[in-house]
Order: sequence, then structure tokens, then C-alpha cells
Amino acid sequence: MQFKRKITTSLLVFSMTMWMVGCGASTSNVASSGVSSMNTASSTANVSNSDGHYPVTITNYDYAGNEVTYTYEKAPEHVVAVYQGSIETMIALGLEDHVVASFGLDNEVKEEWKAGFEQMNYKQDIFTPDKETVTLLQPDLILSWGSLFSDKNLGDVKTWNSKNVATYMNSNTRPGGYARTLENEYQDIVNIGKIFNVEEKAQSLVDEMKASVEHTLQATQGQSSVSVAVVEPMNGSLSNYGANSLAGDMVVQLGGTLVKPQGNEISKEELIAANPDVIFVVYMAYAGDNPETVMQQQMAAIQEDPALASLSAVKNNRIELVMLGDVYAAGPRTIDGINTIAKGMYPNLDLH
Repeated sequence: MQFKRKITTSLLVFSMTMWMVGCGASTSNVASSGVSSMNTASSTANVSNSDGHYPVTITNYDYAGNEVTYTYEKAPEHVVAVYQGSIETMIALGLEDHVVASFGLDNEVKEEWKAGFEQMNYKQDIFTPDKETVTLLQPDLILSWGSLFSDKNLGDVKTWNSKNVATYMNSNTRPGGYARTLENEYQDIVNIGKIFNVEEKAQSLVDEMKASVEHTLQATQGQSSVSVAVVEPMNGSLSNYGANSLAGDMVVQLGGTLVKPQGNEISKEELIAANPDVIFVVYMAYAGDNPETVMQQQMAAIQEDPALASLSAVKNNRIELVMLGDVYAAGPRTIDGINTIAKGMYPNLDLH
């Protein structure tokens, strides 16, 4: 359940006014071609530029999916991170001290990230903040998903940029039906590395992901392609992760063949006719859910359905669980998604 922080109208108006005045006094922005905005001047622009890294111009997107460019004159110091991947990317890159507030965890952060998470001022009482709440935090960068950058939620990208507040959405949440790919996850991590001048750390994370894919391909060279379905049982139907999904792209990049590359749903009849070698079952234990119970329920929807008993994957016990957070807007968890898919496709593969 989402809760909204209660604030008085007078405090909100005063804080927003003072912040907007302060921002306007220090920087200016110029819109380009109606779909992009660029921070082109700042009274503190050269404070962190002694190493020649800045300015850095990054291309991202607005709520309509249009490309937007923004130029960073220095590393952001007051970041608001919303949703799992945004939070964990900052921790994985050692940037937790740049975060003034974080929101929206579906899962606990991984053990190696917990120390960093403790420094991120996580707001447990608000899952998704509105733009008024974010405004009071006086951010200089907002990280989130594309679906939240509407005027009714976090606020419009161009409006934030015009106030010298950068925005960055995970590219695999770009609105407009664009393909969700491994390359997008790699590029996001690299871009955040550039924004904060930690490019070596970012590239190291990406290199690990690419190496896992390459190792899998080399180790399975000459083998027949594995046929794969990635499904999520939902209210009696099966959601299908096709070629345009991150999970589907992982399967393809790892040498597998999707039994239904197109479409967001697959019927039981289609699944039986395709008879995949392995079926990945997507689960998400949302806040308050018991993860073990959720996993058991999702597996049972395939393993214990009499209509699916003839499937080779069921008979051969090749039904594999994969967490949604590892295969959707995954950020640094992308490596876990890659390894889970690889191990499920090639159970005898040594991933180390």
C-alpha cells in the first residue's frame, strides 16, 4: 500500500518557491528541438572540472519516450532514487553518499549492498513519491522508471530539467514499446558511471555481465539450441516474455530459442504445441509477501496443472524460477538474471 507524506500547503508552497528561486539564480537551461533540454551554464560549473571529466552530456528519455539530452557540469550530490534498480545501481557503483532519499523497494537489497543501503535514507512509508514530496528534497538528479515521469507522479522531465534537475529513467522502461535489451542495461550502467565520474567501476560491472554471456556461448558451442519459454502465471493466464523483453533477450543472447518470440501472452495450447525444453517461471515477492509462498505458487501453476502434464519440461523437471527483478529493469542485478537463465538452459554448465 502506498502512503503519502502529509505536509501543510503553506510549507509546500514556501519550500517550492524558495527552491525554484534558488535554482533559477544559479543555472540556466536551453531546450533543443522540442524534445531535449541541456544545462548549459552554472555558477559552480567548474568546481569539479579540474580533471577534465566534465561537462558530460547524456541522452535519455522523457515520459513520451522522446530522446532528451542533459549536460552535467559536475557529479550530482542530491539524488532521489526510486525503485529497485535505481537504488541498487547507486550502491553497486559506490555512490550511496550522493543519495538524499530512496523509495520503492520490492525486494531486500542483496547482502553485499546492505551497508550502502543503510546510508540511503530509505523512506519506508512512501512507496512512490509524488512531485511535491520530491521537490521538498531539493534533488539535482532523479533516477526512476519511465512510467513515473508523468506530471501526475514524479513530474515532467522537461519541467525538472528547466529547473536544473537532471532525470534518468532506466532505458528498459522507456515508454513507447521499445525493445528491452541487455545492451540497454549495459548502457545505463555506463551512463551513470559517466555522470558520476566512476566509469571504471561501471565498466567493470558491465564487463562481468558480458563475460558471463561470452563464457556461456563458448562453453556450449556446437550444442543444439535450447528451446525456451519464459512465462509468468497471472490470474489463470500465462504472460509471455518475448524477444522484446529483457528476459527474452537474455535467452537469445545466451544461444537459446524462444518458442514464442512475439506476443505478451501464451495459451496453454500454444505452450503444449511448442513443448519447450525448459520453462522459466517468473515470480515477484512484493513487499509484505512471503517469498517462499510466492515461488511455490508460481511453480505449482505449471508443475501441478493437469493440462500441462504432457510437457517435456514438466516430465524432465526443467521448470526454473527467475525473479522479476533480475530480468526486468534489472540494473546491477542483470548479472543474476544472466546466470539464472544460463544455468537453467545449460544445467551442467560451470558458471565460474
